[in-house]
Amino acid sequence: MRVTVFSAQPYDRRFFDECVESRFADAGLEWMYQEASLSTATVALAEGSEAVCVFVNDCLDAKVVEALAAQGTRAIVLRCAGFNNVDLETAYRLGLFVARVPAYSPEAVAEHALAMIMTLNRKTHRAFNRVREGNFALDGLLGVTLHGKTAGVIGTGRIGLCMARILKGLGCEVIGYDPYPAEAFQAYGEMVPLEALLARADIVSLHCPLTEQTHHLIDSESLASMKPGAMLVNTSRGALIDTPAVVAALKSRQLGALAIDVYEQESELFFRDHSAEIIDDDVFARLASFPNVLITGHQGFFTVEALQEIAQVTCANLIAFAENIECPNRL
Repeated sequence: MRVTVFSAQPYDRRFFDECVESRFADAGLEWMYQEASLSTATVALAEGSEAVCVFVNDCLDAKVVEALAAQGTRAIVLRCAGFNNVDLETAYRLGLFVARVPAYSPEAVAEHALAMIMTLNRKTHRAFNRVREGNFALDGLLGVTLHGKTAGVIGTGRIGLCMARILKGLGCEVIGYDPYPAEAFQAYGEMVPLEALLARADIVSLHCPLTEQTHHLIDSESLASMKPGAMLVNTSRGALIDTPAVVAALKSRQLGALAIDVYEQESELFFRDHSAEIIDDDVFARLASFPNVLITGHQGFFTVEALQEIAQVTCANLIAFAENIECPNRL
């Protein structure tokens, strides 16, 4: 089976090729790697492929899905958990197989969220640069002790539960919110209404999917209801927060610090080297100008274990499609 992999990076090639060689050598999978993202302008690159493999910033709106089906593609496999970028209604209407990787190394994302919290709080990134220049002054590097602070976890799925366990291990008072709360969260903290979480938490960490209900979950109103000076962390999806509203909250000092691994307009920026270019996204540039903002380029998932699991589950999804057997990850 020929599979066109869009938004392919060197690490995608490495882990997919290693996975096929070690576990799926007889599956007949033929990878066609494309650095380009999937869109109406690039959909023709998948011509002749029975399946496409896509990532978080590939566009699979109605036009793209229809074009894929018209040129013979019968399966869409996502090498990620989120699927808000796929027009599922159109895919179902056309009889396409759609599957995802529902969870992969949730510890990887939770650990990255912790790394961002610790870095932003203790300003180790700034200290690193100072020491390299021979500056050992501590002024401007003051942090707080996280032990005893209140940490709010929004979304109690697998990643949220990992985050809650880590925060409890730090000695934080952990509170959580989820419209469909996980019973296992009770081992780490207390479930509370969203309004109470925002008002009480010194740290708010987002671990929920992007849906119509969660789009701009953190907006000007919710930011105003947060504890003044609190830290906001987002390692889920960029559109969970209203970025201009966050900029305003940072300017007014209502929001004390921001750590994001995702960005609402990241599709034009992330996963590529723009170091020799001028970034013309004024909102992103404003965010990056704040000393109390830490941004990473959607690397929360980026561990060996997570990439191995993504490759293995994606291959298994493709085999389920090819052999017409039940696929637990089908959407």
